[in-house]
Formats: sequence, structure tokens, C-alpha cells
Amino acid sequence: MKVKIEKSVNIFNKRARFEYEILDEYEAGIVLTGTEIKSLRSSKASITESFCQFINDELYVINMMIDEYKLGTFYNHKTKRERKLLLHHYELQKLKKKLKDVGNTIIPLKLYINNHGKAKLLISLARGKKLFDKREAIKDRENKVNIQRLLKKS
Repeated sequence: MKVKIEKSVNIFNKRARFEYEILDEYEAGIVLTGTEIKSLRSSKASITESFCQFINDELYVINMMIDEYKLGTFYNHKTKRERKLLLHHYELQKLKKKLKDVGNTIIPLKLYINNHGKAKLLISLARGKKLFDKREAIKDRENKVNIQRLLKKS
């Protein structure tokens, strides 16, 4: 049984930019086990329902789903567990300070493997959008599609 490993792994949280207003972005490393990174390299992960939270002054990503590695035996990992994020101390302090503001949260935007083979998570400090902001985004998207359709016809 051969497992396909992709060279570039890009897993996006598509709903994040619709649901939240992005304030600031950070690139964080992730502490993973052996079977987790192997499963991640074959693009078997999801970050749509995940969020980040401080536990004992350390930042963890909660609810991130990494499927079990097919060739892993009893060494396999749990699919949903808290995974520690690696950031500089000053970045953690900055995030913790901004998180105290009402309505702010930390969400993952993109999970990828960089050029050096390290798993990285692009996280952002975000504020939830109101319903009228979401409606405005939908209108803008529909207008853009209509303009592209008209340009394509002419």
C-alpha cells in the first residue's frame, strides 16, 4: 500500500475571512508527532472548526483535525487533540494583551508546509463580523461575478 505525499500542502479555512474581520496575522510552528506530520503531508487535515486558546501562558490550537496515518500502528495519534503553537515570546504577549479586548479571538487561516519541510499554521487575531457586514460581503462577491460574466461575453 503506497501513500501519496504531495509536495505542497495548503489547507485553508475558507469560512474564516467571511465570518471574521482579520486584524493581524502571525506564522506559528506546530508541535506534532511523527504520524501527524506524515498524515499532514498527505493533506489529511481540516482547520475549519478550529480556534486558538491560551493554556498556562502557551498558545494551543483546539479542534484541529488531522486524520490517522493509514500505515501507523498502535503509535497513531488522536485525531482531535490540543496542539501547541510555537511563537516568539513577544508575539505571545502581544496576542494575549489584544485578546483581552471584547470580541477578539485567534483563528487559524492556513495550514501548510514551508520550504524547509516544517509544518506552519497562519493564525490571525480576528473580530467577529456582524450580520450586515456578511451581507455586504455577499453582495460584493455577487457583483464581482456579474462583472466578470459581462466582461467574458463582450
